[in-house]
Amino acid sequence: MIAAQAIALALVLVVSVALFSRRARFLYRLVRIGKPAARFDDVPARARAEATVVIGQSKLLQRLVPGLMHAAIFWGFLVLFPTIVIAMIGAVDRRSTLPWLGAQGWYAMLVDVFALLVLAGVITAFAIRKVQRPARFKGSHLGEADLILGLIAGIVITLYLWHASQIALRVNDYPASWAPISATISGAIAGLLPRPALPYLERAAVWGHVLIILSFLVYLPYSKHLHIFVAAINVYFGRTRARGRIEPIDFEQPEADVRFGSARVSDMTWKQMLDTMSCTECGRCQEVCPAYNTGKPLSPKLLIMAMRDQLMAEGPKVLAGDYTPPPIVPNAVIDDVVWDCVTCGACVRECPVGIEHIDHVIDLRRNLVMVESRFPEEAGTMLRDVDRSSNPWGKPQADRTQWAEGLGVRVLQAGEPAPDVLFWVGCAPAFDERARKSAVSTAKLLQAAGVDFAILGPREACTGDPARRMGDEYTFQRLADSDFGGAYEVVHHTEFLAGLVREGKLSPAASDRTITYHDSCYLARHNDVRSQPREIVDAVGVAVEMPRNRERTFCCGAGGARMWMEEKRGRPINQERVREAVATGAETLAVACPFCTVMLDDGVREMGAKLQVFDLATLLHEAVERGKSTSG
Repeated sequence: MIAAQAIALALVLVVSVALFSRRARFLYRLVRIGKPAARFDDVPARARAEATVVIGQSKLLQRLVPGLMHAAIFWGFLVLFPTIVIAMIGAVDRRSTLPWLGAQGWYAMLVDVFALLVLAGVITAFAIRKVQRPARFKGSHLGEADLILGLIAGIVITLYLWHASQIALRVNDYPASWAPISATISGAIAGLLPRPALPYLERAAVWGHVLIILSFLVYLPYSKHLHIFVAAINVYFGRTRARGRIEPIDFEQPEADVRFGSARVSDMTWKQMLDTMSCTECGRCQEVCPAYNTGKPLSPKLLIMAMRDQLMAEGPKVLAGDYTPPPIVPNAVIDDVVWDCVTCGACVRECPVGIEHIDHVIDLRRNLVMVESRFPEEAGTMLRDVDRSSNPWGKPQADRTQWAEGLGVRVLQAGEPAPDVLFWVGCAPAFDERARKSAVSTAKLLQAAGVDFAILGPREACTGDPARRMGDEYTFQRLADSDFGGAYEVVHHTEFLAGLVREGKLSPAASDRTITYHDSCYLARHNDVRSQPREIVDAVGVAVEMPRNRERTFCCGAGGARMWMEEKRGRPINQERVREAVATGAETLAVACPFCTVMLDDGVREMGAKLQVFDLATLLHEAVERGKSTSG
């Protein structure tokens, strides 16, 4: 009998491992044809990500109930993993177990408790999906998810039945008192079934357990829930530098080797391919996306799913050789989806498995812009102005210092001694009337604090970031190389000004004005600057927070070069944010970004809202002047 069961187990193991290995080899070969991505550095940071995001489930636990549900299932399977080996040994011989561990009472207790947690997690997951039905699941493959949950429940239930029948037959190697749940089930079984039926139940339970586990193993790599195997790998290879960083193109390579974004699935990097395989379809990215939330075609989740489907459909043909797959746009992703993205990074921050949605969008744009010259008409005007006039407004460089006339601001000339601080003004404060106030206020504050600073004036050109976010990497690099020929410590003006207040070099007098501060996506989320702007708010007035704040802020609508494109689909993003600000009851909407100033001021005007939009520098300057008059 034991020999027959050993042969049966060997057969199902061979078939299962063969089917799993066949698919795993295909997926490995597919990822290997991906273009290079430098993701093997900074091992300590990658290990920390594994510990916190994967083992600690930190991103999932940002949402308490779904997070605890997922954590219960994940941590449960970590604890239950050795029971797979124990069950396979038991399937061959009911009186044998894994040496030492299989006989430990403390481990039996852990298995009993964590199996219950897994079952509770599965029930909670079903309740969320079938009763609560969050909108974030729209477009997800719920049928497959239900099957996965059913298999997990089957694994736990058969485990309990096996342990209970072992206890009833008194063939358990661990003390039954250490497994109270299994012992309780055992008592119920003994009362319901005749003694002769118990051995058959024990065999059915352990073999059912093993077969469900092997079915689970085989099914997953063929399903759209492949993330269970690859998510931890994707997290490890996630970006360890600033989240808003966009990988540059190396134009110094031979032209044939330069990768101009992603035209086809064969152009994707191996990390991008891994991204698509890692998607859990949880919809957390979709739920926070400004474009999706204002009725636009873009859903970060559906974008990644569409690229995954295209990769899986065309991948086998690419691997077979001598095949050119069809373009991703518009075959898998329509143009509107590509251009609706504001690159705010909300999706990247929420994703629990390390998917970098922005990289996918930027690479699609790079191909459309630099290879196909295909982009929204109004964006073309911006690109031409940046290229010809070194600013998106198309204004002469000589006009860059008009904002500083009469202020006595030093304009640094070639060969002059460098100041302690170089004030990088930027295009918007130089050329837009509304954004200009922040530059004027900042300069006056620096002067009041006795800071040795200067500006570049006509020698300052556009950073090229709008062109880069549009996908024109070549123009960005040309401008960036001409602007930043050195190494600098870059400090945002709110960080610097908050430091001056802290040091006592600026003495603002707070008023009773209520202020709600809008966190810029690039500042708060991409660069982790959140506390210093709030220090300024607290120093000048009474702070009132919007519901979506700090790293979970909501975009103003200017990011991803959307500042230069007409918003023709859905509702305006800036108006959505203004509505949230108005709901706080605050008198003033404070910002720390010139693009946010323009977008939110437009939103206030379009809606007729009774809000004033000011940069924090302007509010701080008013408070400092108020302090002077009070002390005087």
